[in-house]
Amino acid sequence: MTQHTNLKGHVALVTGASSGLGRRAAEVLSQAGVNVVGVARRAAALEEIAQIHALPWDLSDRNELGALAKAASDPFGPPDILVHAAGINTREPADELTPEGWDITLELNLAVPFFLSQHLVPSMKAKGWGRIVNFASLQSSRAFPGGLSYGASKGGLVQLTRAMAEAWSSSGVCVNAIGPGFFRTELTAAVFDDPERAARNAAQTCVGRNGEPEDIDGPLMFFCSDACAYVTGQVLMVDGGFTAK
Repeated sequence: MTQHTNLKGHVALVTGASSGLGRRAAEVLSQAGVNVVGVARRAAALEEIAQIHALPWDLSDRNELGALAKAASDPFGPPDILVHAAGINTREPADELTPEGWDITLELNLAVPFFLSQHLVPSMKAKGWGRIVNFASLQSSRAFPGGLSYGASKGGLVQLTRAMAEAWSSSGVCVNAIGPGFFRTELTAAVFDDPERAARNAAQTCVGRNGEPEDIDGPLMFFCSDACAYVTGQVLMVDGGFTAK
């Protein structure tokens, strides 16, 4: 199996790398010998992560994604692994949902994963090898209070994953998604700040606990490696069995 999961020498671009599961992804890939370019708005937080190339960038401007793809290719060459972990959840109730909240949520969570990938896929196709990992959510299939725009974006991301796989996998570019359960991150801070709510979520899982950062390591490495050469267009829920109950 080592030959299937050896990623030394590959180049990865990880968005949302300054915190949460994006940061964990950047760290794990770096530890596996991948040359990692980490993208996020907060330069100081990025620079705290050892052994990655920090690239501060605001992803909200779609017109600058081509420039981002070029800048991300400068340190180590064109990325052949792309992890879309950046995201936002405005948590606006349906009756109070604003056009601004809707637009920024759909832009960061749904449009950026496609358009940034579109800029980087040509070099993957030329190489005949690429891996794209999107981050879905429990809300890709479940409705949570205050999550209308977030759920719409993450539900769309599941179909986007399939469509990207259909478009590009014949050229060696596998596209899959990880659907995390409840992990303690900035996006889920409101959940974990309420101990009773966090305990209820843990009880809803089959394994009886919420996620720890290291729980994402194996699924991520699988989707980024040769081990998933015949796996594409899939969503793996890493949720302790939350969606199984």
